[in-house]
Amino acid sequence: MELGLYTFGDVGRDPVTGRITGPQERLNNLVEEIELADQLGLDVFGLGEHHRPDYAVSAPAVALAAAATRTKAIRLSSAVSVLSSDDPIRVFQQFATLDNLTGGRAEIMAGRGSFIESFPLFGYALEDYDTLFAEKLDLLIKLAEAEHVTWPGGEHTQRIEGRGVYPRPVQDRLPIWIAVGGTPQSVGRAAMLGLPLALAIIGGEPHRFAPLFSLYREAARKFGRDPSALKTSINVHGFVAETSQEALDTAFAPHADVMNRIGRERGWGAAMTRAHFAEAAGPLGANFAGSPAQVVDKILANHEIFGFDRFVLQMAIGVMDHGRLMKAIELYGTRVAPEVRKAVAAREAEPAGA
Repeated sequence: MELGLYTFGDVGRDPVTGRITGPQERLNNLVEEIELADQLGLDVFGLGEHHRPDYAVSAPAVALAAAATRTKAIRLSSAVSVLSSDDPIRVFQQFATLDNLTGGRAEIMAGRGSFIESFPLFGYALEDYDTLFAEKLDLLIKLAEAEHVTWPGGEHTQRIEGRGVYPRPVQDRLPIWIAVGGTPQSVGRAAMLGLPLALAIIGGEPHRFAPLFSLYREAARKFGRDPSALKTSINVHGFVAETSQEALDTAFAPHADVMNRIGRERGWGAAMTRAHFAEAAGPLGANFAGSPAQVVDKILANHEIFGFDRFVLQMAIGVMDHGRLMKAIELYGTRVAPEVRKAVAAREAEPAGA
């Protein structure tokens, strides 16, 4: 099983110290975090695209390219690329360029986006939310399949007649994951297209999302695909510290600051409290904050439920101290990842029916 990290590059005021972190500082710290994750043997690091004042990463491929020549093995991915409001050709070219810089370690995680700022920014209508993504995803897949592309054009894309798209990636085919947030139609689309599925679980009880993976695998069979050949991932919130108390103490304030700000924008109602946060970090909750042993146990419990191939943790939620975050990455890489890999390998080595 692959283990990784992702972040959006939060900027702004630290809710604990009041210190302000700007884009320049956050992006430079981010490169150090990716470099450390690579040195520790983690498998993947993803950056999410946002167009808001509270996030530094609006161009994931550029930020990942900054880490490309300072890393050796870790895969570098968007998490996600908001394909609906972008040009699929440019997205492909950017990540093909990244693939060349890294010797074949680039991936695209494509999604429709959980925020809407990019739509008016780039001149798209929100009522086209679904059709934009579907049409542009189809074109992106065509770009990954062949050097020369013929495309009939559509409502949101131009006609292309046998044009070459360059550079080509180092990998035979640039990996494209579909990121979903719990919509069955999106899960079915990924299965139909034969693309790996990344499921974001940021609230509730994770086991309630397991039917989506069952739906994905069953839909794959109906479309004549081998479910065992299609990768799956869960992407969750969390934090690792020496003790569970330290993890909760460190992660709560920045996490609550972000979720309550978004909640006010979206009218979610009651603010997140420390009690809510602690409950979510419990055995059945969606937050993977805790000591290394607790996080290991929770990952393994969810792996038994979902059978995923990749686990990706978002630890940098909100503005937090860079040193604490680097320590959390160290614990994740040295004490969580090895134990999870060992346990999963042991499970897979057990005879059938044991």
